Amino acid sequence: MLNKSYRRLLAAALLTLAPAAAWSADAGTQLRQFVAQVSSATGEFTQQTQARNGQSKPPQSGRFSFQRPGQFRWQVEKPYAQLIVSDGSTVYQYDPDLAQVTERGVGKAVGASPAAILFGSGSLDQAFEVSALPDKDGLQWMHAKPRQADAGFAYVDIGFKNDLPARLELVDSFGQTTRIDLTHIVANPKLPAGAFKFVPPKGTDVVKM
Repeated sequence: MLNKSYRRLLAAALLTLAPAAAWSADAGTQLRQFVAQVSSATGEFTQQTQARNGQSKPPQSGRFSFQRPGQFRWQVEKPYAQLIVSDGSTVYQYDPDLAQVTERGVGKAVGASPAAILFGSGSLDQAFEVSALPDKDGLQWMHAKPRQADAGFAYVDIGFKNDLPARLELVDSFGQTTRIDLTHIVANPKLPAGAFKFVPPKGTDVVKM
């Protein structure tokens, strides 16, 4: 069972996937183009979670990168440091303050998470029920609901603009809403060798799940 913090970070990591048939024409077309034409990307994100009672947690911000299939780096820089890296087979969650890294297999960690929608390469329709949503805030939207009852979140809405994902709004099983805005996306950059390799710093406690 993934803890809530890890789910939010994975949710934060949300970018990838498989062809999308039967989605809204605008959002579906943009997603297909994104998947077909963008094999790697870098960008920045801001993320904030609001509880059901309206109380908000401190916003987070940082940088991300990914390379298909299944490699990604999601680095929280403010208000504290935290890192999630997938090398395509293992997902590492590193917390510098705790000097601890948690290792999980990609299938177990990403599975039916929002990260599978944006960074993965599996079949979206097998893991999610998808549908079109009305345009909002200048974005074209789609709705994805996990077929797994224990996915850890109720649904995620994804807004596209100019053929790129621009915003994700995820509602978890506790009624919390996490909004993630993606900006300054650079498509198909040349990423350095080892960009998705993670070696725990000396003295780090390694927990394998």
